[in-house]
Amino acid sequence: MTALVLAAALAIGQGRITNAQIETRTAAQPLDREIAAATSRGGARWVGYRIKVAAGRRNMDCFERTRVALEPAGEISILARYDGATLTRLRTTTPDCEIDAGGLPVTWFENVKADDSAAWLTSIIKSTGASNDRRNQVLQPALVALAMHEGNGATRSLVDLARDYPVARVRSDALFWLAQRAGQQATAAIAEAIDRDPDTEVKKRAVFALSQLPKDDGVPKLIEVARSNRNAAVRQQAMFWLGQSNDPRALKFFEDVLLK
Repeated sequence: MTALVLAAALAIGQGRITNAQIETRTAAQPLDREIAAATSRGGARWVGYRIKVAAGRRNMDCFERTRVALEPAGEISILARYDGATLTRLRTTTPDCEIDAGGLPVTWFENVKADDSAAWLTSIIKSTGASNDRRNQVLQPALVALAMHEGNGATRSLVDLARDYPVARVRSDALFWLAQRAGQQATAAIAEAIDRDPDTEVKKRAVFALSQLPKDDGVPKLIEVARSNRNAAVRQQAMFWLGQSNDPRALKFFEDVLLK
């Protein structure tokens, strides 16, 4: 067993997974099929892989008192716990964090493609039930992992979730993460949510998402919402975030409003 763990740790490139029987595979087919094959043997196990982090994503920490990360990690590890074929928990961490697998088998996949990972995470989010345990243990971590992804596949998935997911809280969270990615797709999806989402709280969260965009993208949109949106609560929210921006265009807008 020791030789197996050591060989797998060397193949992974990090000797940081402990208390585990590790099997390393190369992902030669879509990730959902690889995971289905790995979990078909039944029992409890973890599966994991690593992806590159999109530029500008926030740093993650291991919460180790002796460790201070001065630069954000360029990759994250995604780990999913299965009981048989049922996903029960999802975790994300940086590759240098020490991971204790609790004596369970770990199947580690190398060469997972970003779009395959994004598609798998999206399928998890869409199929996860609305119970608090499932939301906290599976759905929210999957959404965070999706948001950390590089690549257009993750952006398209976040746009889709922000537009169509049946639970307002998840739509709101997807809008927040879209704002962190910026870009034309993100701006358009956020503006669409302000105009069309049926839930005022989602609209207000979308206004906040505008405030998180680069100022040249966000401030003009906030001014437009504050000036012309039909929902008074949404206009008020836009004015609040304009006031927090300290942008000369926002100050000019307030001046024009007061003079009128």
